Amino acid sequence: MPMKKSNNYILREIDKALISWKNEESRKPLLLRGPRQVGKSSAVRNLAHSFDYFIEIDFEAQLNLHALFSQSLNPKDICEQLSLYFEVPVIEGKTLMFFDEIQSCIPAISSLRYFYERLPGLHLIAAGSLLEFALQELPSFGVGRVRSMFLRPFSFNEFLNACNQNQLAEAIINASTANPIPDLIHKKTISLYKRFMAIGGMPEVVAKYVDSGDILQCMGIIDDLVISYQDDFAKYKRLMPALRIREAFEAVVLQMGGKFMYTKAASNSDPKQIKAALELLILAGLVIPVTHTSANGIPLGAEVDPKKRKMLIFDTGIFQRLLGLNIGELIIGESFEVVNKGALAELSVGLELSKSSSYYRNEPLYYWHRESASGNAEVDYLFQKGEKIIPIEVKSGIRGSMQSLHLFLKEKNIEMGVRSSLENFGQFQNITTVPIYAISVIGDPESWIK
Repeated sequence: MPMKKSNNYILREIDKALISWKNEESRKPLLLRGPRQVGKSSAVRNLAHSFDYFIEIDFEAQLNLHALFSQSLNPKDICEQLSLYFEVPVIEGKTLMFFDEIQSCIPAISSLRYFYERLPGLHLIAAGSLLEFALQELPSFGVGRVRSMFLRPFSFNEFLNACNQNQLAEAIINASTANPIPDLIHKKTISLYKRFMAIGGMPEVVAKYVDSGDILQCMGIIDDLVISYQDDFAKYKRLMPALRIREAFEAVVLQMGGKFMYTKAASNSDPKQIKAALELLILAGLVIPVTHTSANGIPLGAEVDPKKRKMLIFDTGIFQRLLGLNIGELIIGESFEVVNKGALAELSVGLELSKSSSYYRNEPLYYWHRESASGNAEVDYLFQKGEKIIPIEVKSGIRGSMQSLHLFLKEKNIEMGVRSSLENFGQFQNITTVPIYAISVIGDPESWIK
């Protein structure tokens, strides 16, 4: 199955955002952020093909260049020396400068603000692994002078385009309750989505699947990624023992789908340590919190309870490998109930919602839960669109009551709710059914019922 490539690079949605940044008349240095191995460096190298000249510095591999930034933070001095070192011209508007693994050189991070002030015409991008930890040491390093852009693993839409399923991707975007996906195509899309859930969205894994179609080979790459992330935990040792980080990471997998309980994370560990370890994983982008909100109005973040959070691991492929799920059951089964009681379905919806947000913001995720003597009620996700609150309940099959969703709509006096499942687009009174593979189009919910 051929993939859509540009210079052996799988094209992604962020490429459009990078081109827009390049063409801005007044641009700031760009800080490309996100978990390790989600494709930050590859995206920058692909952008470099649209420039006359390209200079890439790897601060982990090229330790000798650290001294350059220790001597001076003047951008003109830095550029003059880098031009001589790499024998590449540094010309505003024609040269792309890339500072990779910048977390290894704190002075280089500090220099970014001066590029905006003194050399605004130069295109400069920085990226790095565990960059968030370094930024904590420089909380005001570039306020107003550096722009951040967040990269996440492949979305399902990007996966389809990589597989040359461009027409299908477009059909999903244009579908609605009045114009649902044809049944045969719907079944095909569900099948593709199950494969996407199994392999996840890590670029190396997606590339292997598109090249070979061999899911077993993909599983081997995921295993390698898991080991590399666990090895990274040793880099946190100044902040937290690696064992606590690993315990928290594994606890997120085991507790997926429910409120995270620190006391259940590790029997012999202090819950306070697990909490601190979890915050580090969130900072590293490996865990995404979903916070409880009372949802009595806009903004949703105004009435949150930080003590009540669910935790999502950042990739479904890594989730299923750590949990040891049966991939065959996932791919050929008629529902996700056989796979960890639907936790994978809930996880995938949360990740798609996160990936559908702007590249310039890390939008928080919310859920609603009510405990009462008559019974508990929970809505998996709440999405804010303008002045509207859109509740989303995830179902792992094509059946299941919507008691919690109806209760929420009535109690909060909200007109419309969303049921995301294996069903096609549909409308049942004030509940809109959106296929699980199309949840990323939630940014324009009115289009579903046109």
